Amino acid sequence: MTMMTMGSALNTALHESMQRDEKVLVMGEDVGRLGGVFRITDGLLDTFGPDRVLDSPLAEAGIMGTAVGLAFRGYRPVVEIQFDGFMYPAFDQIVCQVAKLHYRTLGAVKMPITIRIPWAGGVGAAEHHSESPEAYFVHTSGLRVVAVSNPQDAYTVLQQAIASDDPVVFLEPKRLYHTKGEVDTTNLADAPPMGLARVARPGTDVTLVTYGAQVKTALDAATAAEDEGVSIEVIDLRSLSPVDYPTIDASVRRTGRLVVTHEAAREAGVAAEIIASVTERDFEYLESAPVRVTGHDIPYPPSKLEKFHIPDLDRILDGVDRALGRPNSLSGVQL
Repeated sequence: MTMMTMGSALNTALHESMQRDEKVLVMGEDVGRLGGVFRITDGLLDTFGPDRVLDSPLAEAGIMGTAVGLAFRGYRPVVEIQFDGFMYPAFDQIVCQVAKLHYRTLGAVKMPITIRIPWAGGVGAAEHHSESPEAYFVHTSGLRVVAVSNPQDAYTVLQQAIASDDPVVFLEPKRLYHTKGEVDTTNLADAPPMGLARVARPGTDVTLVTYGAQVKTALDAATAAEDEGVSIEVIDLRSLSPVDYPTIDASVRRTGRLVVTHEAAREAGVAAEIIASVTERDFEYLESAPVRVTGHDIPYPPSKLEKFHIPDLDRILDGVDRALGRPNSLSGVQL
């Protein structure tokens, strides 16, 4: 085991993937000489040279279009979109070309493109730098969408994404880049599959499903709830498309209650889809209506207000109280 930050784990994963396969290359804005805005690609240019680490113009549509052409020629491009809110100029390429070419060509053309997106809020930045656009990609058939929550998954899942013949949207919670954790760099072949969810904490009373940076907040909420005799099972989705429903089903069928939290907007979000699917699959096991605890349906707020936008421990615990039928912010205090 090696202690790494999430940023170091991602950097190591890129180094190892590029050493393993000469068809892997990295491209994006400032990924070469600067090493990326968050220094995730630091050192790659010195090791692999400008033919495999490409500094692009400030043109996300051009970056993605070039990646499509490279994939056609047998390469495995790893594209960095500098910030989550910058992906929209590339949206047409991603949903109209990257997601569809494998099907359009009856499998003759693969699109092994990994789209790295520093993602979500909590870093004191405003719109275009703190957004959560995952629902757009989850809705788009033909894309895999993954979100990591710890250095081990950052190291493992990024390499799995690069090795996959499917296009993968790889979401990196930027507020966790400096979070440290132990990383096993010796058993990649034995790592859990990219699409498998993780039970981050076992529990018996409520199933709490989340992903990305919200996993830590959910675990903190579970620890706090334990003081009141409430046992929360926390599930880290890891993969948002496809979703590992068997893991969620098994938990909900034991607890009878479901809370889903994410910092993206509530309307038509990932939580809504999970709740709808679990209700269809596990209705007879549910003891109460499932609950969403999400960001608000607004453009991302200024930095001084983001603490009110991102679901915190108290909002998650309030959602748990709703699922348990206890007094909560909607019911008021019951004496």
